[in-house]
Amino acid sequence: MTGPTTQPILPVEKDEETLKRIDHWWRAANYLAVGQIYLIDNPLLETPLQLEHIKPRLLGHWGTVPGLNLIYAHLNAQIRRRDLDVIFLAGPGHGGPAMLANVWLENSYSEHFSHVTRDAEGMKQLFRQFSTPGGVPSHVSVPTPGSIHEGGELGYVLTHAFGAVFDNPGLIATAVVGDGEAETGPLEGSWKGVNYLNPVRDGAVLPILHLNGYKIGSPTVLARKSDEELDHYFRGHGYAPIFVEGNNPAIVHRDFAAALTDVLDQIHEIQQQARQEGIERRPIWPMIVLRTPKGWTGPVSVDELPVEGTFRAHQVPMSGLGDHPERLQQLEQWMKSYRPEELFDAQGEPRENVTALTPQSERRMGSKPHANGGSLRQPLAFRSLEAYAVAIDDANRGREFHGSTERLGQFMRDIYVDNPHNFRLFCPDEVKSNKLDAVLEVTDRGFMGPFDDNDEQLSMDGRMLEVLSEHNCSGWLEGYVLTGRHGLFASYEAFVSIIDSMAIQHAKWLEHARDVPWRASVPSMNYLLTSTCWRNDHNGFSHQGPGFIDMLLSKQPEVVRIYLPPDANTLLATAQHCFDSVDHLNAIVIDKHPQLQYLTMDEAREHCRQGLGTWEWASNDGDDEPDIVMACAGDIATQETLAAVDILRTYLPSLKVRVVNVVDIMTLRLNHPHGISQEHFVELFTAERPVVFAFHGFRGVVHQLIHNRPDTERFHVRGYQEEGTTTTPFDMTVLNHMSRMHLALDALRYLPEQWENAVELIEDLQALLQKHHRYIREHLDDIPEITQWVWSGGKIELPLD
Repeated sequence: MTGPTTQPILPVEKDEETLKRIDHWWRAANYLAVGQIYLIDNPLLETPLQLEHIKPRLLGHWGTVPGLNLIYAHLNAQIRRRDLDVIFLAGPGHGGPAMLANVWLENSYSEHFSHVTRDAEGMKQLFRQFSTPGGVPSHVSVPTPGSIHEGGELGYVLTHAFGAVFDNPGLIATAVVGDGEAETGPLEGSWKGVNYLNPVRDGAVLPILHLNGYKIGSPTVLARKSDEELDHYFRGHGYAPIFVEGNNPAIVHRDFAAALTDVLDQIHEIQQQARQEGIERRPIWPMIVLRTPKGWTGPVSVDELPVEGTFRAHQVPMSGLGDHPERLQQLEQWMKSYRPEELFDAQGEPRENVTALTPQSERRMGSKPHANGGSLRQPLAFRSLEAYAVAIDDANRGREFHGSTERLGQFMRDIYVDNPHNFRLFCPDEVKSNKLDAVLEVTDRGFMGPFDDNDEQLSMDGRMLEVLSEHNCSGWLEGYVLTGRHGLFASYEAFVSIIDSMAIQHAKWLEHARDVPWRASVPSMNYLLTSTCWRNDHNGFSHQGPGFIDMLLSKQPEVVRIYLPPDANTLLATAQHCFDSVDHLNAIVIDKHPQLQYLTMDEAREHCRQGLGTWEWASNDGDDEPDIVMACAGDIATQETLAAVDILRTYLPSLKVRVVNVVDIMTLRLNHPHGISQEHFVELFTAERPVVFAFHGFRGVVHQLIHNRPDTERFHVRGYQEEGTTTTPFDMTVLNHMSRMHLALDALRYLPEQWENAVELIEDLQALLQKHHRYIREHLDDIPEITQWVWSGGKIELPLD
């Protein structure tokens, strides 16, 4: 944030000329918003309104619009006066008419959409396209210049705002929180972001709670609280609220201008003091609570029913104009109450008394580079992956245990060092648990205090953020990447599903952005899912759920990527690819516990580039057609598959087995950018041989992915089947019938010609399952020969004694 100009300036609330311009802008924006909801023609009301001027379907929301327009107009005045960098995030769900009106007035819209000119014809187009087929949504969306916040789902405006200002010291994110939105769980939790905002290196979030009293049909909770209650509530969260209330425009303009001047002065003082003198304690940040009537300046009543200031103003205050011609006249009176002739000239262009409030060039909130973050994106600097790789050769392949996520933590540690201002790790209190704590060698956990002597690696300067809220972690990263920076959200696999809806909304944003040419590509949204369903030990059934994968599969294939690296080197190659990618949701799934390692770094790079492939070192089919294909995707699935292959090759050495490992599961899908050809699919899985497929998640995922592939009935999938408890790691595979014994038995089941040679092996495998059941109940741990198994290449002995 830049400081005040050297010349003394009159505060906005005392500058009558500026207050007039604010009111002109506000009235113009209100007029344009009403026109968007109702009109398809006659935008300047040059002739009396007729039914043919009205849209056949009236859609949109009016209730929140006047408040949003008021805030936007006043911010314009402050931006001009103080030369500020401000982005505007509209939290109320259907504030689209307001944002579109404002960016049209400032000419940002026409610069992006040349057919919507800033004149009468463009105004007509602005009205006609709103909430109509082939047009724009009724909420703030991807085509809305200046937006990084999709208004279609409530609850995330503050998290996006905080994410946007982390490491953006000159930026102010104004987050307008609707009072209906304020009732959602994510929004309630997101007030805590102020505890992680460092005024030295971060920008500022200015929350404006807009209390207009109602949701669709009932009052909002916060609007029914007194100012005293709200003051206590927000001071407890670390804010100093300023209250503005009223329904008289002149008074509200003056009061809100004074409040905005006050909070911007406070923000400037907090930042200047912190940056010049340092900081000893968490600042008390300002915010505004704005109380104005719902549907302010709209119809006071319709058919003797009160509208303004009630829930009836939430959506379309007047409908059924064809059946109620008197309402058509009332609509015309409503629109003319804004005195459009004072605001627009005969050609429909905004008059100088409106445009004089427009900030210059990129200072316009609809033209902020931060709100088109891809234009600011800088690629990350990486060190060679060899510095973190596990050394693999034929002597130790599949025979040594190493922590894969530990290596990823070391990789990210150096990304932090080499990219000190545009990379962050967000995690819900699980960095050490997930073995990513190497990052703490170079940065503390960020927190603004107070502190305790028992705190470890916790400081105001920390840039790794842990908060026990998946919503905050995901929202912060969304705001961070949408403003052009890079990062990772790491979570326990079962609990990342808490933010399913957020991931869906972000995917929709990226899908829509593909069709908006001026939207620059943004860094990808990267999720690391660890502490997986197969290895939760003491946590039990509640921590076992791989359903995030299923949710992602429903999204557009151009946007979603799902990776299941089986070891450290494939994880490193996958992570670097994801950090370097743009416009994707990347989900990486791997467990945090030490695991067997299989591929050299060069092999891992190539395997990840291909997405899947035959592991010839584990196969014995040579150049021949295999008797069976043993396929796997996921770390535990890979381990159990290899152990099953080890058993089969030991006891049935003549059996020809091919091992196919899949790291990028989208390669299985025919209609995906990563999907392999039918020819390559047959090369790997053959045309007719049986395939036993061990999969990390729910079995139906594989069947869904291989739809339209040749002869899919021969694929027999094992995976998680919603069986779990507090038990041993290997018992999880037994409970879900994906253990090495089950996989080996499956292979024999689909090879009846092998039965005669395998009678003893089948009996031994069944006996081993029974021994496992007895052993874990007596010894409370898995059979040592199971836990200590390493790849033998067909020389294993089953622990039956």
